[in-house]
Amino acid sequence: MKTGTIEERKAQNLLKLRGYSLIKREEQEDIISFTARVPRERKYILIWCIPGKKVVGVAYVNKLEKAMKAAGAEKAIIVANCRYTFAAKRNSRKYRIELIPENFPSFDIFKHKLVPKHQILPPEEAKELLKKYRVKLYQLPVIKASDIVAIAVGAKPGDVLKITRNSATAGKYISYRYVTPD
Repeated sequence: MKTGTIEERKAQNLLKLRGYSLIKREEQEDIISFTARVPRERKYILIWCIPGKKVVGVAYVNKLEKAMKAAGAEKAIIVANCRYTFAAKRNSRKYRIELIPENFPSFDIFKHKLVPKHQILPPEEAKELLKKYRVKLYQLPVIKASDIVAIAVGAKPGDVLKITRNSATAGKYISYRYVTPD
């Protein structure tokens, strides 16, 4: 699918990286809307692309919250190439709306040779990992939830990321990171 705006390319990239299944794409007044299905769950997510704005305020967040209720979506994402107001950030947390920062890339960062594969560990595997190494979550190396890679895979604070690197000397090298709030 050919995309027009940089926000739309970012949304397409996000759909691919997180493995969401696109159901439909719609264009409204100044918004490009995507409805997608979350993998391995029977949930829907709305993604709004807001091109050409300098600031996204609380009005967009409130409007998206109403659209979520109408569509039966549990989560939503706003992709804008601008900054978000404080009120928009506050309300987005309340309504389970993720705000993608303007520095999020419009290309697949995992295709770069220096960016290894990142995966979110299921909670039961994370418990087994901690038990195996006899450590607590806070003893793992950390990665911030605002890190572009954490945003790309959809990691939230409290998650554990499994990072698989190709090494010239060790073959495959696996490390783990604990996702912390900003």
